[in-house]
Amino acid sequence: MSVLFILCFLGTGTDDKNLKSFSSYPDEVQTLIRNNEDYRAKVKTTNKCVAFLLNFLIFLVILFIFGIAIRKPNFLHNFICLSIIGQGLNLFDLLVIDLIWWRRTKCIRFTKIPEKDLFQNPRKHIESFTRAFVMYLLIAVIDGYLLQFL
Repeated sequence: MSVLFILCFLGTGTDDKNLKSFSSYPDEVQTLIRNNEDYRAKVKTTNKCVAFLLNFLIFLVILFIFGIAIRKPNFLHNFICLSIIGQGLNLFDLLVIDLIWWRRTKCIRFTKIPEKDLFQNPRKHIESFTRAFVMYLLIAVIDGYLLQFL
């Protein structure tokens, strides 16, 4: 989980790095970014369905690999273990990275939008947590099923 935190930390700190996470920012900040001449051209939006599918495939493989070490010829065991891993990662992302660190650190703010109050709305993070909850649940079902046959 510390690897996840390090990746998040290294992906922030400059306006260009922060713009890569455009969709993570509250709507108010996104509006200010779109209205700013310096930032507008650098914004790259991603389709939520495409992002979900890519994350799904990546974590399907990652959790399958982790699951090999803990697998049993029992779907329920595999499902529960993979659910704990996936939802634990999801909860860590929400609580530690999104709600504690991300909302309070200066390195996620933009030089032309320094107001801390604008970055405090947790709605985007909670929506992301909900999508990831479903994703990890589906992954646990699929990988749990496949692992019982190895």
